[in-house]
Parts: sequence; C-alpha cells; structure tokens
Amino acid sequence: MSTTILHRRTRIVTLDPGEEIAALCKPDDIAIRPDADGWSVWFVGEDGALDGYEEPYPSQQEALWAAKAAAEFASSGG
Repeated sequence: MSTTILHRRTRIVTLDPGEEIAALCKPDDIAIRPDADGWSVWFVGEDGALDGYEEPYPSQQEALWAAKAAAEFASSGG
C-alpha cells in the first residue's frame, strides 16, 4: 500500500512494488517507486507525463531526501 506525505505543499507518494504511478498520483506529485536497480523518483506533469532522474537511488530513504529537496526547490519558485 502506498504512503503519501506532504512536503512544502507537494505530495510525495511512495509506491509499493507493482503499484502504478498513474493510478495513485496527481499532477505535480512526486512518486518514488522501487524497481530492479533501486528507488526511482518521478515527477508527474499536468498531463500525466512522467519525468524522472536517470539513475535510481540505492535506498528508499535517499530517494525520499531527493524528493523532499525537489519539493523545496519547487516551493521556492525555482
């Protein structure tokens, strides 16, 4: 079951294996999803398009830190 936190007015959704971003996330959310190589961070666009970092993070905690940093950057008008 996914978990959602709100950081700087941005929803960060951590998905479980097999959960789909499109089913659980809204535009402007940040999704963290486990895959074979680690934990990937994805940004959900207004039209549902996904953009993410090229390399996954080795741990869920590192992916969460990256997502929080991105949320802070977005809330600062960056």
